[in-house]
Amino acid sequence: MALVIFLIIVVIVVSSLRKGAAGNPQMQRVISIVRNIAIVGIFIAIIFSTIVQVGPGEVGVQVLFGSVQDGVLRSGLNFVNPLVNVENMDIKTQAYTMSSIRDEGMQTGDDAITTLSMDGLTLKLDLTVWYRLSEGDAPQVYRTIGTDYVEKIVRPAIRTSIRDVSVGYSATDIYSTKREDFVRQVTKNLEDAFNGRGVILERVLLRNVELPDMVRAAIDEKIAAEQKAQQMVYVLQKEKQEAERKKVEAQGISDFNRIVSQSITDQTLQMKGIEATLELAKSGNSKMIIMNGKNMPLVFGTPNF
Repeated sequence: MALVIFLIIVVIVVSSLRKGAAGNPQMQRVISIVRNIAIVGIFIAIIFSTIVQVGPGEVGVQVLFGSVQDGVLRSGLNFVNPLVNVENMDIKTQAYTMSSIRDEGMQTGDDAITTLSMDGLTLKLDLTVWYRLSEGDAPQVYRTIGTDYVEKIVRPAIRTSIRDVSVGYSATDIYSTKREDFVRQVTKNLEDAFNGRGVILERVLLRNVELPDMVRAAIDEKIAAEQKAQQMVYVLQKEKQEAERKKVEAQGISDFNRIVSQSITDQTLQMKGIEATLELAKSGNSKMIIMNGKNMPLVFGTPNF
């Protein structure tokens, strides 16, 4: 647009000079050529000023004489009023990181969030928040907040949500047992904070929880003790099952012996004795059988030489 204004000024100036050079035909020709080139340049500049390219993952916000227009320009080539100024705004997913590691976060140096837990311990939290600008709300964000909405809205909302939620959890909960619950509550608070601000929250990632050394050691010992206790419960259950198995096995053996002992009667023993005597009678050795008048005969064998 500035080029168009410049060329219009050039045309005006050249036209004034042409009137002053009425007695010099050669000068008039030069001035006419310059004026014609400026006029052509004006038309070309106007045509190009009506075409605006918006990059991928961006929207264009139109500003006409300081007034922000409601419509947005989408990615690609767009035809606009040549008097409109277009401000491109990023709508891709962005990551805002707060970390204690130097130069890893959005701020230089240690940018981890220092907060207090329910039990009064000081925690340092490293986290990353995924968010993006709402396409339809881009004009409103530009009008009411500006292009630096990250520093004005996103960063303060993250720090406030973390500190508001952490006071409802103990250090042990945030460090281990209720970490997911803590992240869900922070996510809900951030969604409420971004609501109506043109910012869409996608996900909260709690990357690290830094505790005082003594507290962390105590928590690690407690977790190790709980795991050991669970292991002992498993061992006791296994031993109990093994004892039940042995009990069942012993009961089976006892039942078997009882049934066998009940089946052995005097008649059975006498029959077995007779069978054994018959077998001995078939032997080629000399033998002497004495009937004792009871159940079993007495057999004395004499070897053959």
